[in-house]
Parts: sequence; structure tokens; C-alpha cells
Amino acid sequence: MCGIAGILGFDPKNSSTIQKMLEAQKHRGPDAMCVWKDEKVVLGHNRLSIIDMSESANQPMISNCANYVIVFNGEIYNYVELKKELTSYSFRTTSDTEVLLAAYIQWNSKMLDKVNGMFSFAIWNKKDNNFFAARDRFGVKPFYYTFFENQFYFSSEIKTLFAAGIPKIKNHKVWANYFTFGTYGLPDETFFEGIQQLKAGHFLEINFSDTIDFNAAKPRLWYDFPARISKMQELPKEALKEQYEALLNDAVRLRFRADVPLGMNVSGGLDSSTLINLVHRNLPSQKNMEAFTFYSNNEKYDELPWVNELMQSTPYPLHKMLLDYTEIPELIEKVSYFQEEPFGGFPTLAYSLLFESARQKGIKVILDGQGMDEAWAGYDYYHNNSNNIIQGVTSSPVRPEALLPEFRNLAEKEVYKRPFDNDLQNLQYRDLFYTKIPRALRFNDRISMMHSTELREPFLDYRLVELAFAQSKAMKFQNGQSKWLLRHLVKEYLGDTVALAPKRALQTPQREWIAAELKPYFGDKIEQFSILDFVDGKQVKSIWEDYLNGNQDNSFYIWQWVNYVTLLV
Repeated sequence: MCGIAGILGFDPKNSSTIQKMLEAQKHRGPDAMCVWKDEKVVLGHNRLSIIDMSESANQPMISNCANYVIVFNGEIYNYVELKKELTSYSFRTTSDTEVLLAAYIQWNSKMLDKVNGMFSFAIWNKKDNNFFAARDRFGVKPFYYTFFENQFYFSSEIKTLFAAGIPKIKNHKVWANYFTFGTYGLPDETFFEGIQQLKAGHFLEINFSDTIDFNAAKPRLWYDFPARISKMQELPKEALKEQYEALLNDAVRLRFRADVPLGMNVSGGLDSSTLINLVHRNLPSQKNMEAFTFYSNNEKYDELPWVNELMQSTPYPLHKMLLDYTEIPELIEKVSYFQEEPFGGFPTLAYSLLFESARQKGIKVILDGQGMDEAWAGYDYYHNNSNNIIQGVTSSPVRPEALLPEFRNLAEKEVYKRPFDNDLQNLQYRDLFYTKIPRALRFNDRISMMHSTELREPFLDYRLVELAFAQSKAMKFQNGQSKWLLRHLVKEYLGDTVALAPKRALQTPQREWIAAELKPYFGDKIEQFSILDFVDGKQVKSIWEDYLNGNQDNSFYIWQWVNYVTLLV
């Protein structure tokens, strides 16, 4: 897990520019900061050492034939198995980076189908003057890019591009969509003009001999999720349980591969409980594990009783981080800098405490339970025909009336692809590739890398997601229970109390704290928001008063306003 950056183009200032870029994202990789360049390309890398701790595994890494150079962010979990297939390559390291590079040399873009991992990487072919970049199936690892003054820039974070001199200009349409519909933009968009993301499951190539053909640099799909699902069979209950459990165990075992200490984030929910149990059953005896959770001293939200009970059956120490409301203002300011774009409220702030604690204890790799709800249709709105996009919330999460009409009119409601013949799978597809997962992965990448830690998501192993997604609605929802097959699979290990418990959204006392203990801080931020040139100040103040008077079904719109002010004002 690292940071990557680079520039394609002729400019003598590129050498100093790449240093500024790497400095801006040094938190992503404090163990080494290296640069490689020729007359056309400069590549940079911030290294967080996880596999093969030696200097020989530093990046940018040059192939043994000297024709290829790679910068890579992420982990290739099946690198051991792939290495056995790459017999014609003479390896000089034990790193997964060199396996990835060798795989590209042997199979070109076809190697992407063989790789099981989270990644964004770029490879420069010196011999053919060809640049190749790719991003993993679900977009766990980021890849930002822009064309500016006849050069191509890429990086792991947006602030890295700003450090290179790319103008910081708000994308008004994306912001209008965010405030009007609560959406975060399309998979290739950002909140800033001219800065794009390489879509999840896509790659791009640029040939650069004497000039860069920008028009030819169109991202191309390599992971066709609907096509893969169409080839999969719906399985009977027992066969599905057997196959899925085997994949679960393998996915977790693969993510133990690291030359540094391991930890895991835990809560009291089904997914986290499943992860705890899988870790306990599969962790090799020579490896240690530590667990981390947060609480807020509010019985209405805290999951400590469930977490404590679950952890009693394991030998792993549990570290409990208190989210104290007095720390919230400072956390908002600090976390906003690293997030760069709107993020997910107080739970994200609480997560920052977990990663900070882990890093202080020398733990560089954390496992987390993201992905089960999207694969197994776990959210309530999958089954209640509500058209909602937030678990457990029945009212509209946004207040578009707070915007002036001319700004609100910039918004255009996103229309998501519907590649399947049923509403359930189309909703799941939306959440996997457009809404829930892209947002959560962005939040989690920034919050983990803020503290120079690597986050691994075993339940987003593509084999698990595909198998669960492809199953019938009856396997996902029966007798009022979501994630039905998963619950029946794990109840023999976890018991009925945990396995059959209703889904609880991961929450904090955000609504209550905003209206009471944190009222001065939020009131000041909302005052700043109310005087912006695209905002109807009277409406904002009226909505804020209404909130303070008890209309607190949700606080998403309050968080939106404060997010904007903290990020940009």
C-alpha cells in the first residue's frame, strides 16, 4: 500500500515537480520516496513496506530486462501462485510488485484477469514508448489523472495534482448533484474540474513517441462484471454454502500475507462477527492479531457489549477507542484535509482513531468487513421498495431548497446502468459500482493512509462478490431476513443471537451531538455556508432552526454543509 505519481511530457521542471507531488502524499508511504525518469517520463513512489522489506523492493522498480518500469499501489494477494507460472522471468526480490511487473511483460493487459488483489499501477515501456495504467475490479485503490499544458499527470490523491500546479477549480455540477440528490458523481468524476478517476475495472494506454495522443487515451473496460455474472449458475442451498465457505476461508487466508503485524477493525454486526470468526479459524499459529473498535459512551449506539462477547472466544487483545464529542471539531478539520472530497460523517472520524491507534502499536495492516451487504443484498431498501439509498433512513437525506435556483438547476440526476433483468440485482450493481462501495472505499483508503496503514477488505474478493451476487433472491432474502444464506452459513459458528440479529447501521450520536454539545461549532460552520453565493441563506437558517427544534430524522444535509465549508471555504 503506497502512493504513486507521474508525469508524461517534455518539461525540464518535471524533476522538481515530482518531488512536490510525492511530498504531498508522503503519508501514504513514509518508508521510502524514490523517483525514476527519462527524457519523456518521470515516475515517483511513496513506499509503505508490507511485503519484502528490503530496499531492493523499492519503487519505481525496473524489470530485469531494463525495458519496463513500474509504480504500484496495493497488494497482489495471489502473487505466490502467479510467481510459479512466470518461470521465464528471473526474480530479484520476493515482492508482489515484481510479480505484477513480470505478469505484464508476459501477458500484457490479459494479466489483469489473473490477478487477485487491490491495485492501481502504471508501467512505462521504454522500448515502445508506451504507458499502461490499470485499476482493480472495484476501485479499492485510487488513480487520479489530468491532462494539463500538454502533459499527462497521475497520482494517488487529488492534493498531489494540486501540488504539481494543477488549478483547483470546483466542479459545480458534481457539487450541485451532491447537494440536490445526495450523489457523489459518476465513477470517473471528482469534485474538481479537469481531474478524473480511472474507473474501477478499467485500464488506459498512452503511446508517447514525439507527442502524446490525448484523444487515444480512453479508458477501456477489462472487468466486465455483468458478463461474468451472466455465465454463473444459481446453486442449491447446500452446494452454495459449501462453495462460499471455502472461498471465504481462502479470501481471508490470502490477506494474511504480510511481513508486518496484523490487526482488524471490529463491530458487533454480522459481517464483523463473521470476519472475527474466520480470522480465528484461519490465522497461522506463528502470526499475531489485534482488534480495534470504537465507542461513544452512548448505549443507544455503542456495540461494545456484542464486541466484548465475540472477542472473548478469541485470544486477541481488543483495543477500544473512545470517540469523545470534544474531539470532533479538531477531527473534522484534520480528516477533511486527507479526505479532500465529501466523506461519511462521524463514523469516518471514529475510524481515524482506530487506524491511529493501530499505527502507534506498530500495526501496518488492518482487515475490515466491507462488502457483504452489497453482495448479499443486506440493506433494507433492497427489499422495502422505498427508493432510499441510506440504510434505516425514511426521509429525504438532502435539502435542495437550501440552494439558489440557478445553482440547483445545474444538477442532473444520475441514471445508473441496469444490466440485469431484475430490480434487486440492478440495485446491488448500482451500490457496487456507483454509490455505496465507491464512497466507502474512498473514505477508507484516505482514513487508513492518513495514518500510513494498509486496509484489506477480504469480503470484496471478487470471487466472493460474484458468487453471492449471482444467486437468486430467495438465497438473499427469506422470511423477512436479509443476507439469508450467509446467516445460515455462519450460525453454527456464531450462534443464533448474532447470526440472526437484524442489521444495525454503524452509527454514532451524530444527530444528537450536532444539536447539543456541538451546536456552537456547527452553528458557526452553517453561518459560513449560509452566506455563500450559491446558497439561499434564509432557507439554511430556517432548516437549521428546525433541526435544533427536534426535526432530526437524519443529519446528512447538515453534514453536507459543514463538509463543504471545511473542505473549500
